[in-house]
Amino acid sequence: METKEFMEKPVNGLFFRYLIPSIMGTMVTSIYVLADTIMIGKGLGSVAMAALNIALPIYNIFFGLGLLFGVGGSVLMSIYRGRGEKEKADAYFTAAFLMNLAVWLILLIFCVLFMEDLAWILGGTEETMPYIMEYIPYIIWGMGAYFFSSFLQTFVRNDGAPNLAMNAVIAGGVTNIILDYVFIFPMDMGMAGAAIATVIGSCLTVFMLAAHFFTKKNQLKWNFRGIKRSYLKEIILNGTASFLIEIASGITIFVFNLQLLRYVGNTGVTVYGIICNTAIVVTCLSKGVNQAAQPILSINYGAGLKKRTGEVQKLTMITSLIVCGVIVLIGVVIPDFFTYIFLNPDKNILAMSGDAVRIYFIGFLFMAVNMVYICYFQAIVKNSYALLLCLLRGCILVLVFVYVLPLFLGVYGIWLAFPVAELLTMFAGHHYTKKTERRG
Repeated sequence: METKEFMEKPVNGLFFRYLIPSIMGTMVTSIYVLADTIMIGKGLGSVAMAALNIALPIYNIFFGLGLLFGVGGSVLMSIYRGRGEKEKADAYFTAAFLMNLAVWLILLIFCVLFMEDLAWILGGTEETMPYIMEYIPYIIWGMGAYFFSSFLQTFVRNDGAPNLAMNAVIAGGVTNIILDYVFIFPMDMGMAGAAIATVIGSCLTVFMLAAHFFTKKNQLKWNFRGIKRSYLKEIILNGTASFLIEIASGITIFVFNLQLLRYVGNTGVTVYGIICNTAIVVTCLSKGVNQAAQPILSINYGAGLKKRTGEVQKLTMITSLIVCGVIVLIGVVIPDFFTYIFLNPDKNILAMSGDAVRIYFIGFLFMAVNMVYICYFQAIVKNSYALLLCLLRGCILVLVFVYVLPLFLGVYGIWLAFPVAELLTMFAGHHYTKKTERRG
């Protein structure tokens, strides 16, 4: 799609053209984790599922770093395309690619050298460590696939090829599901099989996304000479919010696991595995809605078309609430539905999971609103507001409440920490949105 079409075609048509491919792309990304969780839970049991949940934050880090440079660079690329500065837009793409490559190589060396120490830091126990160490070596060696999968998805989508981005992720996700089953059940490869399937699926996605560079629609060009040192800082600042959204999930999983081990043991971690894997789906749905809006927001903002920018934001908010609200309704009415998806639960798990799901899921409504606020501030380069909201919801309020509320409410306080943190963040997001609108 040509840049001018983003500024001239009806907002509704543009948004819904991007919506389904974006949601499909992010949803299938979540399948990488969900397929592992369901196959491991059903095939290897609750302790293996707890081990997987302990290892999940490392996946968030790898995928989040790809988003840091992907979203950070693609937003700036889109803005400068909207202003008609094509060479500068190409320089931002090139700089983001080089940064993504460099950080991947550095982190790979570090993680290989300190692999077992990393597993203990993530919360490994004597019971779960054998499963964790069977899983994460393959995830670490395959981290480049996660870096470039999330990175290339954003640029290919912003380059007017949302369907290719969707198809690439779907192909990888379907491959992952099939190989998960084959490796875990007929071939009896256990946790290692789940990890290998995930890496292979991600590699397929990267290869398909890279094919965009050889198509006639490709407008992504290399511009090494145009890179300035200031571009590196701008990319990081603009992408930090997306990175923190992904990392916030890892931080929340890590801290919740520690608190649940302290209060109720491995059963609590298993129940939280059910919740946080469902949360991955809801987050991916919300990210899909926002990724559909981001290129439209950025290009129209760069072109000074503020009325169209406001229309996109409103449409994004309504869509996000509807999409996430469906899962909240199911969780409140029939919470055991999600428990049976992931496990063959015993009485202890069922006794805990019902109330936990109902309480935690309410927070998804507030999260849906917060994600739209963050996307909006990123798209219009109000990085300080986007960063503040990310820090509040993922790194400050949830950490405070997950330690404070259990002192008064026990394990119920742990489940309440997430919705309370998201609610307070939503108030802050509303305030900063109004403040931005008043300033014009």
